[in-house]
Amino acid sequence: MSRIPTKDEILAFISEHPGQGSKRDIAKAFGVKGAARIDLKRILKELEAEGHLEKRRRTYRDPDRLPPVSVLQVLPPDELGDIFCKPLEWHGEGPEPRVLLSLRATDPAVGEGDRILARLQEVKGEDHHYVARLIRRIGTNPRRILGIYRKGAEGGRIVPISKGTDKEWRVSAGDTHGAKEGELVEAEQAGVGGRMGLPKARITDRLGDPGAPRSVSLIAIHEYGIPDAFPDAAIDEADAMKPAGLKGREDLRDLGLITIDPADARDHDDAVFAHADTDPGNRGGHVIWVAIADVAHYVRPGSALDREAKKRGNSTYFPDRVVPMLPDRLSGDLCSLHEGVPRPVIAVRMVIDAGGHKIGHEFRRGLMRSHASLDYDEVQAARDGNPNEKCAPFFDGVIAPLYAAYEALMSARKERQPLDLDLPERRIELTPDGRVGSVAFKERLDAHRLIEEFMVLANVAAAETLIAKRQPLLFRVHEEPDPSKIDALRETAETAGFTLAKGQVLKTGQLNGLLSEAEGTEFDELINFATLRSMTQAYYFPENFGHFGLALKAYAHFTSPIRRYSDLVVHRALITAHGWGRDGLSPSEVETLEETAKHISETERRSMQAERDTNDRYLAAYLSDRVGAEFEGRISGIQRFGAFVKLDETGADGLLPIRSLGSEYFHHDAEVQTLMGADSGLTLSVGDRVTVRLAAAVPVTGGLELELIDVSGQQVKRGGGASKRRGAPPRRQAGKARAKRQKLRKKRPARRG
Repeated sequence: MSRIPTKDEILAFISEHPGQGSKRDIAKAFGVKGAARIDLKRILKELEAEGHLEKRRRTYRDPDRLPPVSVLQVLPPDELGDIFCKPLEWHGEGPEPRVLLSLRATDPAVGEGDRILARLQEVKGEDHHYVARLIRRIGTNPRRILGIYRKGAEGGRIVPISKGTDKEWRVSAGDTHGAKEGELVEAEQAGVGGRMGLPKARITDRLGDPGAPRSVSLIAIHEYGIPDAFPDAAIDEADAMKPAGLKGREDLRDLGLITIDPADARDHDDAVFAHADTDPGNRGGHVIWVAIADVAHYVRPGSALDREAKKRGNSTYFPDRVVPMLPDRLSGDLCSLHEGVPRPVIAVRMVIDAGGHKIGHEFRRGLMRSHASLDYDEVQAARDGNPNEKCAPFFDGVIAPLYAAYEALMSARKERQPLDLDLPERRIELTPDGRVGSVAFKERLDAHRLIEEFMVLANVAAAETLIAKRQPLLFRVHEEPDPSKIDALRETAETAGFTLAKGQVLKTGQLNGLLSEAEGTEFDELINFATLRSMTQAYYFPENFGHFGLALKAYAHFTSPIRRYSDLVVHRALITAHGWGRDGLSPSEVETLEETAKHISETERRSMQAERDTNDRYLAAYLSDRVGAEFEGRISGIQRFGAFVKLDETGADGLLPIRSLGSEYFHHDAEVQTLMGADSGLTLSVGDRVTVRLAAAVPVTGGLELELIDVSGQQVKRGGGASKRRGAPPRRQAGKARAKRQKLRKKRPARRG
């Protein structure tokens, strides 16, 4: 007869094997067979009734866990000198878990009774249950300083690198943290100086050479004035927040919502679920749920948190750090849809027909619990027939229906014809010391596209609902391209041998035809980037002018309120429109919507530029050891002063200056985007394949300077003496350029049907 495990043994097994919590897994682990399974089922029911277990989709899990970011109180050191903390957010019925505080050398000292905010990691097989990493002491929010350390007789001083200030800080000998002369350092205020003295600072981190990769993002933060230290009032508000309850909300905890994010995601602001529509009138249709973190519950209009979030406008992402819009207490904890933790959301239930067209939707304010936190790669692997232990229990009931709904949406997408750009995205991987270890291009999976399509549909639903209810909001606007930019795109396409027809109202379908024509050819990437450059920049505005790129009549950002202030405004508009509470869009906010739209459009552009410049600097630092090496690439742009080349290996852009081509005069033809040597006849055109030599890499500016070796496989012969012909190029060369374009047109690939 099979031995029935005790309750303690069952709980221990589930705790140690969270991915094997089904009754079948438990029976297999303890060798329970036959009729003994009835007794096992009875014990599991008892454990569930006693509150020790919670059954979710045939899987039992321990409901008593601390949130991943939590408030702790520091206890006195034990006899071994270890510091343990009391969790102040423990709501379980059993004894509170033991939390060991692991301090890094750079962390400030903490003492008995201090309240701290910490990130927790669950551990097994130890005398404690969690290891805590200090985020900061609560109630302290020291001013941070970035500058160059200058050594002195007794300590030294910090010379700031921030624009608009020449204020220096004095560092005592005991507060230098070992900094060396000329190093970039990060410090915190450590007091005030005398009436005529400098204020004091304590160095907290040595960032090394100001031109080194690890310092690049900090320089960009200060260069663009991106706020990266929260005011004390905002921190105090965030620390005082408590998890939202069920009051006034619909209970969505049993709905099979899951999160799908990058493997290294710190926050999870959207969850999804789908199933076949059981309505006989919608045969083959689907129901799609998208649940978004209810940030508006915590960030109220006019609060310190709201003022700071609006000031930042959005989160900014660098290879080595994130400058968040909201403090970690919210972005990484209370507003993050962590697995197994109740979280407030605004959810939309959308119904689509078999062809993927939305035929109805409704918004709910609820409380959800994520059933699983999955990443794109493992979800795609499950879809491709290789589910891991984490995905397997969710494949039939969750993952497969998600993909079925996605396939229907893709049918509707093909009809709508949004702009279908295929742009490779770089991923810069850093080593532990902050240097670039590798540069790779991210793989685009159907799992990525699935989430994107669900989010687009939810954003459309938000815009439509608020328009129908005549509720003011912020639209995401993307206007039609400027005709002159389309003319430039047309010239680029013709130079590469393709066609973009004239004389008709431009639609995304025509641009997609050009992209399809170039697909699979050597000009594929060039045409994609040229098309992107021809587009206007999207922005926020309280009036609706449509979204050209997505081929949508109305569009509003709803799905990322943790990292975009625009989405928080839309959430508040939905709350007001539905009468869900007093935390909706206030009358004063409505009056200043246009001002808000302008501000957050500017902060978005600021972040994009800071991120782009930072990536350029990282790439320049990465390539600085390879000066003199040869690279393959393609000319991506032509200017009077030279040509821009995009390198195949890293996607980095470098400049091929005219002066590097010899002393002859080069004629710039802006219409056909060429540079032509007056003596040699050397012609450089957008799209030409080139081999170049890296002549210089300047990490501080992110600049790459190149030298030309060959064009389209032909060795370059530089022109001799300076040419006196500065007008139009000789007819011989002009004719040669026209002949080259005609030749390219003849090589144009057959158009796909």
